[in-house]
Amino acid sequence: MNVLIADDQKDMLKILCAYFEKEGFTVFQAENGEEALTIFYREKLDLAVLDWMMPGVDGVEVCKEMKASSTIKVIMLTAKSEGEDEYLALEAGADDYVKKPFFPKALLARAKNLTGFQNCFQVADVMIDTYAKKLFKAGVDINATKTEYELMRVLYQNKGAILNRNQLLDIVWGIDYEGEERTVDTHIRRLREKVGDGLIKTHRGMGYSIEVHHE
Repeated sequence: MNVLIADDQKDMLKILCAYFEKEGFTVFQAENGEEALTIFYREKLDLAVLDWMMPGVDGVEVCKEMKASSTIKVIMLTAKSEGEDEYLALEAGADDYVKKPFFPKALLARAKNLTGFQNCFQVADVMIDTYAKKLFKAGVDINATKTEYELMRVLYQNKGAILNRNQLLDIVWGIDYEGEERTVDTHIRRLREKVGDGLIKTHRGMGYSIEVHHE
């Protein structure tokens, strides 16, 4: 599950990113409203944790723009304590409002409740453990590499959709990757050897998908 954390206080940003990553979220970070919106339009996000008082475009304006064009969940962070401020945040579309200082684990609990986040996902006899970043088949750790795990996670997150090589390269290897496209095929083949042939389907000339009817 993808979360954007935006806060101009670098120490706070670092702490929150560490907490969310440890729980298995895929984390994107921004230090101001402009960066937050750039990431929002570039990535498929499930949740945004926005600090209200950011330079340039503030958290409330970022929230309004996100909510105008998506179903993303938003938690607003603020040092403000006035009831009117909470009203303004919720009026802008925020799903929750957290006053600073706060306990990071409590924020995580709120995030999980909002998004229905789970640490483990099951598809056929394969379990994807996003906390340990491991794959298990029939309860046994298959010793997937980091790339194999990421491929499986991304395909599962987009189950029902066909992802082509370029999409998988951008998400798993990163947009700066300059190697061969065929490396996707090689890693998919190795992943299939570990999870089973029938789970990942090849769509000739189009890409790959998870066979959801096996769930």
